[in-house]
Amino acid sequence: VQLVESGGGLVQVGGSLRLSCAASGSTFGISVMGWYRQAPGKQRELVATIIEPGSSTNYADSVKGRFTISRDNAKNTMSLQMNSLKPEDTAVYYCYGHAGLRGGYWGQGTQVTVSS
Repeated sequence: VQLVESGGGLVQVGGSLRLSCAASGSTFGISVMGWYRQAPGKQRELVATIIEPGSSTNYADSVKGRFTISRDNAKNTMSLQMNSLKPEDTAVYYCYGHAGLRGGYWGQGTQVTVSS
């Protein structure tokens, strides 16, 4: 499974960005997908997850009400709509997919920088 993120960039405080993750390869059985982020000098942290079947979502408290995760199973893509961005949202954002016994997969990351 290969995961490729896109959509990162530089945005001002209060702005919006939409990240996308495209999955390819043996994508069958990827029940959990999510976004993590890692800021300089900090540990990687969970941002949001979406679980199939049912598209159940979960968010870190720090992004609730501002970020929305979604998934298009037909296109093997996942997105993260980020609104009302804050400087503390600055990080490298990673796409993650978990396929049961096959384990987890990571994308290469995309940089999000929020300037004040």
